[in-house]
Amino acid sequence: MLPMNNSTIKIVGAGLAGCEAAWQLANRGFKVTLCEMRPEKPTAVHKTEKFCELVCSNSFRSNDDEKNAVGQLKWELRSAQSLIMQTADNNSVPAGGALAIDRTEFSDKITKKIYSHPLIEVSHGEVCDLSPENGTTIIATGPLTSDALAHKLKAITKSENLAFFDAIAPIIYLEDVDMTKAWFQSRYDKGENSLEKTAYLNCPMTEEEYEDFVAALISAPKIEFKEWEKETPYFQACLPIEIMAERGSETLRFGPMKPVGLRNPHAQYSRPHAVVQLRPDNKAQTLYNMVGFQTKMKHSAQIEIFQKIPGLQQVKFARLGGIHRNTFINSPEILQPDLSLKEHPLVYFAGQITGVEGYVESTAIGLLVALFISEKIAGRSHSSPPLTTALGSLHNYLLFKNKKVLFQPMNINFGLFEDIAPVGNQKLKKDDRKMALTNRAKKDWNEWFNPRFNFKSIGIKMSV
Repeated sequence: MLPMNNSTIKIVGAGLAGCEAAWQLANRGFKVTLCEMRPEKPTAVHKTEKFCELVCSNSFRSNDDEKNAVGQLKWELRSAQSLIMQTADNNSVPAGGALAIDRTEFSDKITKKIYSHPLIEVSHGEVCDLSPENGTTIIATGPLTSDALAHKLKAITKSENLAFFDAIAPIIYLEDVDMTKAWFQSRYDKGENSLEKTAYLNCPMTEEEYEDFVAALISAPKIEFKEWEKETPYFQACLPIEIMAERGSETLRFGPMKPVGLRNPHAQYSRPHAVVQLRPDNKAQTLYNMVGFQTKMKHSAQIEIFQKIPGLQQVKFARLGGIHRNTFINSPEILQPDLSLKEHPLVYFAGQITGVEGYVESTAIGLLVALFISEKIAGRSHSSPPLTTALGSLHNYLLFKNKKVLFQPMNINFGLFEDIAPVGNQKLKKDDRKMALTNRAKKDWNEWFNPRFNFKSIGIKMSV
């Protein structure tokens, strides 16, 4: 593929957003230099030098594009021939109605595709120079931006970076699970086949076991924060399980340990008082991730407490939980509609550092920045996706200023969409409203995306 433009676009960070942006731009004929500091400079949580290494979870969440906002966002990404979504689909593992992946295979395939693209050059080493002379640059360093680059960003944005803590959940080996106590079932038997309907591993608790478990979580020794970290808030959608436990004895039963939609075959199919769910973390289904069990407890306490869970008394851990700082910018204050800096229009931001939360959301902003840049270089006027689409509503969230509310990371949700007008005096029922939102989103997305960016409509043959 010959480049359509002689200038090279630099992308800093080979995570989901950076790789998606690189792939989209290169397939549109632009030369790209993708910069990744690993392995020369490691991070606190990554274990390999591969691209798009997922460290918190292996789940891309719901695949339902009719009644779920993240499912609709996936639909829009798939229609845009997203590298991340295509690779995730090709390396999926059973997870009920969700899209979960074999994270090792996923990362390996992404890395190979990026290295093999003729218009993508990979550069290893830390990047701190954001001078205008460098030309168009995308910052896609995600939640683990290096201290040196964060310091540079703080200087050029003339704005304080905001930060919060993000925790990761433990992973266990399936072989030592006691299946006389645990069983396989997706909540409400969701799924289109037997594999999907039995995707989750369930460990039941009686009321007494649950109360003892909550008490142990609260009293367990925790990781001590450094002085400069103590005022950093948590992201509310990814709270450590012990923090949730401290909010009330029933909090976990209405959160990650809710028993609804599950029946224990070892107890005459009765509903347990609480349930610990685990989902496959690899395609071979030998590793299982403890859903919602992100934690900042010390490792010794994790082993002691989690091995009290019925069915997990003898398990070995492939990974224990941990915690790390997550950094993001104040996007509404400092970014233009094309996600470039107001003060430095050749510097763009993509992914989690912009203030979106989640794998799919990070990928989406990487794709969107690539579209905006290709539009600008082609000399076309800027066009944001409609507010009625999932990506448009997420983009709008990053730009919307509300001085009464502190800007915080956000997952895609129907609350961000432009609402459906009621028919007469009758409001739509909950599910009908969701389907009306996604049906409108698909229509409006196609009308916005296809004439401007669809590879076929603009005469570009995409690399695979």
